[in-house]
Amino acid sequence: MNMTSDIADDIADIATDVATGPERLPPTDSFKISPLIQLTLTSLYIALVIPLPFLAAVTAAPVSPTLLWALLPIGGLALWSGLSERVVVNEAEIAVTYPRWVQAFGRRGWSLPWQEITALKPRSTGQGGIVYYFLSRSQDKAYLLPMRVVGFARLMRYIDAKADIDTQDVRPLAQPWMYVILLAVTGLLLLVDIWAIAQAQTGLLPLGAG
Repeated sequence: MNMTSDIADDIADIATDVATGPERLPPTDSFKISPLIQLTLTSLYIALVIPLPFLAAVTAAPVSPTLLWALLPIGGLALWSGLSERVVVNEAEIAVTYPRWVQAFGRRGWSLPWQEITALKPRSTGQGGIVYYFLSRSQDKAYLLPMRVVGFARLMRYIDAKADIDTQDVRPLAQPWMYVILLAVTGLLLLVDIWAIAQAQTGLLPLGAG
């Protein structure tokens, strides 16, 4: 995986959000979660959970450090099951797919024919952002628009062309620079984790005192 190239594509995607003219789109295309987002969220998960078994050991917590170590990879798999999402578009439909190992845990994804799409409905999130849902003619359910993929502006042009929906005002849920800042903060948190674990292991950090 050429992460540098994908991150550059992700950042350059901002500049192409407003198309300056018609563009030929290939009949099929796929979009994966941005490596920048994968790296940031994975690093944040590690920074938040790795210290827990060490802290449980030195503070005599009721939760066993062994149990915490066993749960860490399970949480990591759950995180990566979401980060492995892929969007596939072709002449007939748009689909969200997952690798087979994710499907084995019951996460199946979805597909929706272009002619079934009637609108993109915005909805506010608890964090102040906006997500969008595809509405279908059958009205059986709403389908969440993937908003963290590399090439988001190109995906919007597919939706505009194939479903005949104006996507000019649709923007990614978070801009790449936001994840760059979060990644930098996560790096600082990891340094604090390393220091705290080292101090606890050498007995210089009296976490169990009192």
